[in-house]
Amino acid sequence: MGVLQTQNLTVRFGGHVAVNAVSCLFELGTLTAIVGPNGAGKTTYFNLISGQLPASEGRVLLDDQELTGLSASARTRAGLGRAFQLTNLFPNLTVLENVRLAVQATEEGAHLRGLNLWSIWQDHAKLTQQAQDILVQVAMMPQAHATVASLPHGDQRKLEVALLMALKPSVYMFDEPTAGMSQDEAPVILNLIRQLKSDKTKTILLVEHKMDVVRELADRIVVLHNGQLVADGEPTEVMAMKVVQEAYLGVKPSAAQAANVAHAKKGV
Repeated sequence: MGVLQTQNLTVRFGGHVAVNAVSCLFELGTLTAIVGPNGAGKTTYFNLISGQLPASEGRVLLDDQELTGLSASARTRAGLGRAFQLTNLFPNLTVLENVRLAVQATEEGAHLRGLNLWSIWQDHAKLTQQAQDILVQVAMMPQAHATVASLPHGDQRKLEVALLMALKPSVYMFDEPTAGMSQDEAPVILNLIRQLKSDKTKTILLVEHKMDVVRELADRIVVLHNGQLVADGEPTEVMAMKVVQEAYLGVKPSAAQAANVAHAKKGV
């Protein structure tokens, strides 16, 4: 299904509370952008949800299934997918081989586990075709036979999305998916996210600093500041809030309002 929620999710590092009792429900078929200034706790919150960090307090649930005590890999099998978890899965294998292994890891490919795929040509060909179909979607067929370790940064980011798509999670988590990508490369990733968003059986969480991307893609914005949830709502509503203008935009409300008016006049 894909309904994700956190209940009073908290993590402490010594005396510092990095994420402070964040409760949030992420609905099926929606894309939620999680924003905030540097050090707000966005990536730490992601790490708590995906299992990269253990929570000091609170819970993580997916479709009412308790994920809080599960490892990152167990959460992935439960349907929670985060792109960077799959980076350099097998750096010395080819792009196609990496995606084919991810396809095999799904329930659809589970019946092949423990068998010699190379000796069962029909099944091997089916897995290969599914992997190739995914590579076409992410515009990486020209790199299909390149090793992962040889790929430039932009192609590695695209491969992360390809591997995530192959696993067919119910929840997609993207942490600044276009970071470090060129202007020519970034639209491919954004188009993929748009495509995933059109599937109303999926739930998408997006950490992103580029507000033009947030305004276009997000159905909802959640704002973190000093580890706390300070705003939650529709993009236009949230960006007009005083607490967001001061904490996220880093300007006084009057200046922020003027900036918003100028932005609107430009038709951006």
